[in-house]
Amino acid sequence: MKNKLLILHGALGSQEQFENLEENLTDEFEVYKFNFTWHGGGDIPPQSFSIDLFSKDLIEFLKKQNFQDINIFGYSMGGYVALYTVINSNSLINNCIKKIFTLGTKFNWNPETSRKEASMLNPEDIESKIPKFADILKKRHTEKNWKSVLNKTAEMMINLGNNPEIKTEDLSKIDIPVLITVGDKDNMVTIDESSTVAGKINGAKFKVLENTFHPIEKVDIEMLSNEIKNFIN
Repeated sequence: MKNKLLILHGALGSQEQFENLEENLTDEFEVYKFNFTWHGGGDIPPQSFSIDLFSKDLIEFLKKQNFQDINIFGYSMGGYVALYTVINSNSLINNCIKKIFTLGTKFNWNPETSRKEASMLNPEDIESKIPKFADILKKRHTEKNWKSVLNKTAEMMINLGNNPEIKTEDLSKIDIPVLITVGDKDNMVTIDESSTVAGKINGAKFKVLENTFHPIEKVDIEMLSNEIKNFIN
């Protein structure tokens, strides 16, 4: 029987970004994906975006799977959500999550870093200066919703800077195997912040992926697939 693997996408992302990765993993895993609230289309939610909201999405997925054993690959924000969920959930949920592999997950949220990241999410600026990216977001989140996805994500980043949802002292609560990875060419996440977090999680491993940028579209999928297989299996 194949191990189960759940792929969690990052901020502004959707499950469709991981079709190539899924294809490379289906030989060894039963692969699952889903979109966080309001990503990839859907109705406008009344609430703001938060890691806690997306954690509830993950918990709802685990409930639908009857809390069967599953491993998680969390890209960027997806990794943050996975770790937050393990820290804050009950034993029933924690016992079904066997291992977590994160890539490009930003942990060092403070007012300065959050303002910097949020400032790059202005819809009007993106539409005028990076029209190709705007078109991608329109297709991914619909013409109706894409600007609100950007605005709500920027708001979430500001909130994370003022009050990070994963506290340093909480990392010791994680007692499952974790691998924290970051690309050596990632311009959003530093090697230092990633290795520091890995060092505070009991038994966690840390790895720098060579010639790897932050955007998932620029990651060598075959290399990433092999890293996931080696860690999970």
